[in-house]
Amino acid sequence: RLRKTLYGLRQSPRAFWQYMTDKLDECGMKQSELDPCLFIGPKVICIVYVDDLLFWARDDADIVELAHGLRDLGVDLEEEQDAAGFLGVSIEYDSATKTMEMRQDGLIDRCIEALGLDANTSNTTTRPSSGQPLPRDSEGEPASEEFNYASVVGMMMYLAGHTRPDIAYAVNCCARYMFCPKRSHELALKRIGRYLLATRDRGMILDPNQELADLLTVDCYPDADFAGMYGHEKSSDPTSVKSRTGFVITFGGCPVTWQSKLQTETALSTMEAEIVALAHSCRVLMPIIDMTMELLSAFGMKLDSTTMKVSIHEDNAGALVLGKTLPPGFTPRSKHYAIKTIWFREQIV
Repeated sequence: RLRKTLYGLRQSPRAFWQYMTDKLDECGMKQSELDPCLFIGPKVICIVYVDDLLFWARDDADIVELAHGLRDLGVDLEEEQDAAGFLGVSIEYDSATKTMEMRQDGLIDRCIEALGLDANTSNTTTRPSSGQPLPRDSEGEPASEEFNYASVVGMMMYLAGHTRPDIAYAVNCCARYMFCPKRSHELALKRIGRYLLATRDRGMILDPNQELADLLTVDCYPDADFAGMYGHEKSSDPTSVKSRTGFVITFGGCPVTWQSKLQTETALSTMEAEIVALAHSCRVLMPIIDMTMELLSAFGMKLDSTTMKVSIHEDNAGALVLGKTLPPGFTPRSKHYAIKTIWFREQIV
């Protein structure tokens, strides 16, 4: 019988996670009820991603003390100088402007190399997408490039989800055809690559607004594109009438999470498309609010209407009317989907 798990066994990841959780708990780090990868201590916050740990504290000495405590318990830690290499994301702080820039130059280089682009000979573009919908193109020219389409899309999805929200829409359009790409999809993917080539040294700048940060301001900006594929996709394809959801959530003026994707249901009006996008963004927004409350309580800070402000910025008149209607009420044209909006309307009202 094995006394300890071996690398490569099916149960090894779970065993390592239990081991890491127990050691952090012995050091006084309590696991968050909202995020199992977040551990909160009296003075230190720890984020665990597989075998990478990121610590935060007001005083570096508190982090050093926790690291020594883990080492005394047998955890073999390898210390990094800063958070620059955490998950391949470099973080550069500008003391003059007091801003941080998050970049993934290495991953961008891998995307450019995989696509066969060259900085000296390849043309660049200032936009990752042409602005036109990317249809299935079932009768179009077959794929002919040598690069692995699915692999490049996967790298770009990781890039778009961490430091480059500007390519989120374009990457999502290409990701719909990972298993049967056409020549038009390859060209769209290479266009994103040429855009990354032109903006390789750019990243996401975090410039918190001091007034918004002091008030703990959370802003949610949902939007929808009603039946954006209609007229571009074949009418026999159900996706031809799908709408698109897009939203970004900021904390203190800094983007925290964002998304662009096709809706799974068919909206019958712009109002319904906006409501679907609003509901989707609220499903992400509410846990962020709960997480903020948990972190504040851990540091002994009081949270009330004077210390935190949450705003949802909706631009559709019909969606605003329904959102402000007391549940379980609904408007005449929203009765067929009003029930699923009750949960977030209860939170808003």
